[in-house]
Amino acid sequence: MSWPSVVASVARSILRSVRRVPLLLVIVVAVSVGLGGGVAYGYFTASGAGAGAAAAGTMRTVSVVTAGTPAGPLLPGGPAGDLVFDVSNPNDFPVSLVGAAFSAGGTVSFDPGHAGCGTTDGEPVVTVNVPAGDLPVAIPANATVPVDLAAAVSMDPAAASSCQGAAINVPITITVHTP
Repeated sequence: MSWPSVVASVARSILRSVRRVPLLLVIVVAVSVGLGGGVAYGYFTASGAGAGAAAAGTMRTVSVVTAGTPAGPLLPGGPAGDLVFDVSNPNDFPVSLVGAAFSAGGTVSFDPGHAGCGTTDGEPVVTVNVPAGDLPVAIPANATVPVDLAAAVSMDPAAASSCQGAAINVPITITVHTP
């Protein structure tokens, strides 16, 4: 074989190899993309089902345990006074006091020396109206917290003079939520 024919034969061999490499590369890339895309599709569209379980706890009653002593006296038709009481939270989690109101059907009571306290106009001696800025009040877990709701109790302008100096017990209902 002559030198030019050897060179031509090697050149044809190289050209055939070069043509096969791109074709082989295209096939490898296509298979890889196809498999990789299938795996990605399977990953992003996979779903499953099963059952879980949970148990709801029971909230123990949060209550008003004692009445406090307000800083100032109530005066007939005068400025509103403080509503002072303690709240006991027997739960293992904190709660928030979000409401306090006069108990429906509740009766205001007075100390024994002022049993005749009333009004001349037939209206209740005191009313409860808690200012929005006083609530909520945080009550920690397993704690008793004193609460002072400023300007929440008003005395009727027609309160009798027999109410002077009376200790007044106001029945209230409180509302608490878990935070």
